[in-house]
Amino acid sequence: MNREQIAQEIIETCLRMNAIGLNQGTSGNISARYQSGFLITPSGIPYERLTPEQIVYVSNEGEYEADKVPSSEWHFHLSCYQARPELNAVVHNHAVNSTAVSILNHTIPAIHYMVAVTGTDHVPCIPYATFGTKALSDNVKEGIKYSKALLMQHHGLIAMEVNLEKALWLANEIEILAQLYLKVLPVMESVPVLSQAEMQCVLEKFKNYGLKTQ
Repeated sequence: MNREQIAQEIIETCLRMNAIGLNQGTSGNISARYQSGFLITPSGIPYERLTPEQIVYVSNEGEYEADKVPSSEWHFHLSCYQARPELNAVVHNHAVNSTAVSILNHTIPAIHYMVAVTGTDHVPCIPYATFGTKALSDNVKEGIKYSKALLMQHHGLIAMEVNLEKALWLANEIEILAQLYLKVLPVMESVPVLSQAEMQCVLEKFKNYGLKTQ
């Protein structure tokens, strides 16, 4: 796809993210690889008013177009692309259940086999750092190496996949898992989880599982 097509897909993904209740206002941000860098949502513009021309290009060196202001979180998007060269899209939001779990500073353990959508046997929660800082970017870079989805303590959720459609799908799956976790946590603090052996079996099966896109 050319730049305008990717930018339009970013906008449509933003609108879909809000429509399905994963985000509120412009608090999230979305990006996709493009040439020697990535395209990302700008800072502070309501999604319904976005045009492809307003989507910002950021290079792999962290340089962006002089007449545009990218999302304040562009630093950790860059960290994601540096850490996972095989993945091409990042969705970040403040989904209510995922954010609630992040406030507790809990990982989501293997309460359900769908945890394997992360590529590992849990959904990690990375340590808190102020938004837009190098410290947060460093935390994200370390976490995303091992899991395609992360909770960010006192912040929200990141999901990374091969394309925008799958990244949004992954973010939604994590939000459902967070909702399930919050439902069982008050019943018993030590929640039942699947064994490591079973999760290894599931992870092997998940190599050919997931949303199919063209």
